[in-house]
Amino acid sequence: MPLQAGIVGLPNVGKSTLFNAVSSSAQAQASNYRFCTIEPNVGLVDVPDPRLEQLSALVHPDRIVPTQLEIVDIAGLVKGASKGEGLGNKFLGNIREVQALIHVIRCFEDDNILREEGPINPVSDKDIIDTELQLKDLESVDKKIQRVEKIARVGSDAKAKHELDVLLLCKKHLEQGKNIRGLALKKEDLLAIAELCLLTIKPVLYVANVEEASMHTGNKFAQQLAQHVAQEKSEVIIMSNSIEAQIAKMDNPDDKKMFMEEYQMKEPALNRLIRGAYNLLQLDTYFTAGVQEVRAWTIPKGCKAPQAAGVIHTDFEKGFIKSEVIAYKDFIALGSELACKEAGKMRIEGKEYLVQDGDIMHFRFNV
Repeated sequence: MPLQAGIVGLPNVGKSTLFNAVSSSAQAQASNYRFCTIEPNVGLVDVPDPRLEQLSALVHPDRIVPTQLEIVDIAGLVKGASKGEGLGNKFLGNIREVQALIHVIRCFEDDNILREEGPINPVSDKDIIDTELQLKDLESVDKKIQRVEKIARVGSDAKAKHELDVLLLCKKHLEQGKNIRGLALKKEDLLAIAELCLLTIKPVLYVANVEEASMHTGNKFAQQLAQHVAQEKSEVIIMSNSIEAQIAKMDNPDDKKMFMEEYQMKEPALNRLIRGAYNLLQLDTYFTAGVQEVRAWTIPKGCKAPQAAGVIHTDFEKGFIKSEVIAYKDFIALGSELACKEAGKMRIEGKEYLVQDGDIMHFRFNV
C-alpha cells in the first residue's frame, strides 16, 4: 500500500477545498455544513521538483514523469469524536490508516461559513483535535496494558516487561495531554507499540488557512498557531485554500501565470505543502534519465539499491546485479551521462548501497 498523508481538522476549515486544490483529478465535495465529507477521498498528486526540469533540459526526453504522493481527505472531527460523536469512530479509523497528517486550521473570519466552536481560535481548534486523538490512543494503550500486565508481572517474559514499560510511559504522557510523537522513543520502544497504530505518533504538518489579504504575511490567528506549535518543531504553512483552489482549476498555463503574478506569487503555496508532506513521510527521490523519459521515483529514506530497483519492477529487485550511479550535482555540472562516465563520476554500486536523494541510477539485473 502506498504511503499516505491524511488531511484532518474540524468541520468547515477548508480541508476539502485544499484536497481539491492538490488533487484536481479527484474532486471532493466542499460545502458549508458539517460532515460534508464522510467517505475519505483519495487522490494522487505530483510532487514538484525543479531537478526534473533541470535534468530534462540536458537530456531532452520525450516525456517527463514526476513522482507522486497519495493524499486522503478525511471528514471533520468534532469534540467527543473519541466517544463516537459525529461518526468519530469511523473518522478516527480513517486517520489510523495514513502515515502522516496535514492538519488544516481555520485562521480567518467569515460569518457566512458555519462554525459551532465559537469565535475563531486556532489554538483551541488544534487542541480539540489533539485531545480526541489522545483519548483514542489512551483507550488503545489501556487495552494493551490489560493484556500484557499479568504476563509481565508474573512471568519472566522480558519482551512483555519491556512492552509494559513502554505502554506505561505512553499512558502517562497521554494523560498529561501530550502527543506520543513528542516522546523520545527508541527503535525497540516503537516496535513494542507498533501494532497499536497510535494516532498521535504520526508526524504532522499544519496549514494555517487564511483569508486572501493575509496569504503572504499571515495574520494574528496564524501567529497564535505558530507560537503554540513552536515546541513541536512542526512546520506551519500559511496559505489561502480558496486561492490555491482557483489556481489549480486553471488549465491554461498563461492564465495561471497571470493570476499568480497578480497575487505576487512565485509558485503556488501548494508546492510547499506537497514537498512538506513528502518530507514528513521521510521519502527520498532518485531519477532515471534517458531520451525516452526522465522520471522521478519515490523511496523511503535509507533505502538500499535492490529495493530502489524494485520500485520500478519487482524483477529488478529479484535479479539485481549492480547499479550505475551518478550524483545529481555531477550530472548537472558535466551535462550528460557520457561526460560523467568519462570524468570518472559514474560509480558502480552493489546490494548494500544506500541510495542518496537525487541519485541518477541505472540498474543491471538478471531474471
